[in-house]
Amino acid sequence: MKSLYIRIVVTFIVIAMVSSILALLLSNVYYLNKLQAYNDKKIMNIGKEIRGLYELNPNLDLDRYLTSIGSMGFQIYMVNERLEGTFYGAPFKHVQIDPEHIRSVLKGGIYNGIMEQRHFLKVTGIFENSIRNSVGLPLNVQGQAYALFVRPNLEQQIGEVRILLALLLGVTFLISIVLIVILTRYIVKPVQQLTAATNKIVGGDYDIEMDVSRQDEIGNLARHFALMAQSLKRLDDMRQEFVANVSHEIQSPLTSIHGFAQSIVDQEATPEEQERYIRIIAEESSRLSALSKQLLTLAALDKEASVMKRTSYRLDEQLRNSLIVTEWQWMEKGLSVEPDLPEIVIHADPQLLVQVWLNLITNSIKFSRPGGTISISIAVERDIAVTIKDTGIGIPASELPYIFDRFYKADKARSRTHSGSGLGLAIAKKIVELHGGTIAVRSEAGKGSEFTVRLPHL
Repeated sequence: MKSLYIRIVVTFIVIAMVSSILALLLSNVYYLNKLQAYNDKKIMNIGKEIRGLYELNPNLDLDRYLTSIGSMGFQIYMVNERLEGTFYGAPFKHVQIDPEHIRSVLKGGIYNGIMEQRHFLKVTGIFENSIRNSVGLPLNVQGQAYALFVRPNLEQQIGEVRILLALLLGVTFLISIVLIVILTRYIVKPVQQLTAATNKIVGGDYDIEMDVSRQDEIGNLARHFALMAQSLKRLDDMRQEFVANVSHEIQSPLTSIHGFAQSIVDQEATPEEQERYIRIIAEESSRLSALSKQLLTLAALDKEASVMKRTSYRLDEQLRNSLIVTEWQWMEKGLSVEPDLPEIVIHADPQLLVQVWLNLITNSIKFSRPGGTISISIAVERDIAVTIKDTGIGIPASELPYIFDRFYKADKARSRTHSGSGLGLAIAKKIVELHGGTIAVRSEAGKGSEFTVRLPHL
């Protein structure tokens, strides 16, 4: 039974069967506690009425009288002192009865066969068509003792109801099984679709179609699965693009380094050209070094290989030093810097956090128009909020959900003119999260961006 469909069907059928058994057991308990004594008393009263009516009219023909009573829906067995019996009404299916019970009734006793049923499920004994399942009363006929055994003929009285009830229960059970077999397909079908979609994703195909219109757990799972597929597709696309970009960024400086170095070795360049070539080689080497460093940093943060070295230090001073380090960049573009940095002490890893500030500041410088403004402020509430805002070209709204994804570059055309690997913001987010903080962005294309880093207070 490896199929989920078969398991669900079998489970429902077992549940239906177990429910039926439990219902029968509970009905038996109810019958024993509530109905058995009532049923015995009711039939006993009927027997007494039959006997009493005859005693009021002792001149009646007893055979005709009991025959009439039997035709009204009762089964009667009358026994004389010689234990010779006569049946009236519909015949009993089982006629065995202990002679001692008969003798006891002949001596004036009462026989309560309904209360003495020996069935495991006594509720089923109601329908037992036997002399044992009757009541026995003594009857005096012209000075002779008789034992009168009486029970209702349920086949005649409620036979149609029994058949109807059995048919109703049987058809209900069969229809339930058929509906379970059919409807279970609708439960399993979305799971089968998810399995097929998973196989497509494993094969590298992320274009899947799921039924996301359902408003239940399956529909919710399908929506999350579709979002996951989109995320995987976007990540795969970014990785492929990243590999292409890194290959280009590595190949381009390596080609330049090789070409210029070869020119110097072959002494084909003038001393002035050699000096310029050496300068270019140094710049290209720096680019390669920076790219390698970012990749190693991200890998170390992912594995948490770099142990956090927290210490208490002045956050405002760290931000001012970051502005000083990047001064030549924002001065070269004629940018105005507006710091609002009140004195604040933070407990964090200064070597890691400085990478966050340098990344955000250099991004603001890189994408600001000449003559623009960059503002940096610190606000202390329940946490420490550092806001870095610029009046640059901004980020399109469609790009905002993805800018912290690894290898992602917002505005691909713009990124070609500004060197970068698409790892800076991913590294910054990882560092902030390792400190138990958050990083968020608000931006509007053409009007600038605002990054807010929130870190726990001391």
